[in-house]
Amino acid sequence: MPIHRVTRLGLVNAYLVPEEDGITLIDTMLPRSAEKLLAAAQGLGAPIRRIALSHAHGDHIGSLDALAAALPGVEVLISARDARLLAKDMSLDPGEPQSKLRGDYRGARTGPTRTFSPGERVGSLEVHAAPGHTPGQVAFLDPRDGTLYCADAFATVGSVATCTKPDWRFPLTALATWHKPTAQATAQALRALDPARLAPGHGKVVEAPGAAMDRAIARGA
Repeated sequence: MPIHRVTRLGLVNAYLVPEEDGITLIDTMLPRSAEKLLAAAQGLGAPIRRIALSHAHGDHIGSLDALAAALPGVEVLISARDARLLAKDMSLDPGEPQSKLRGDYRGARTGPTRTFSPGERVGSLEVHAAPGHTPGQVAFLDPRDGTLYCADAFATVGSVATCTKPDWRFPLTALATWHKPTAQATAQALRALDPARLAPGHGKVVEAPGAAMDRAIARGA
């Protein structure tokens, strides 16, 4: 299956995933990205039916309000945990690491139409827990072709890297990571899924990423 990546500056990604009923859009990039995303969907000849947010950082939810306004009735989905961050509730649960929440939590006027938990499906995509970068980040695995949409658990700007030990050419994922030990455990869990390709929030799509993921995890240990 071809990967439909939409990018700003080659650094911030969203993905359009074809479904039987239209398109699942993964993330909305930076503000002022809505027109580009809508044009990409038009180019595929299918409507955006749902917006699946990997986590609540501003470079992933930046165009949510504009897209929700342009797409009446669109489904908006995010993990139950990061839904609180989307609403600018910065509290931590008693059982969570009490580390500082980092990164841009600008929030959005648009709330989710429903939340999801790991183990559920969003369209064709399996939801996998991917905490560490944020408390409720998730990754999406497409079982149809083995693509892992890994959000910011890994980035591929320069080289494949975790958000605990980034490539020096793109340090922003580490600077915005909430709890690095949790993020390292997430990287190992996602590697265990043995994805056919890695589609990150930042950087290019990598085919057969297993060995590169192993190297990234070893550097982050």
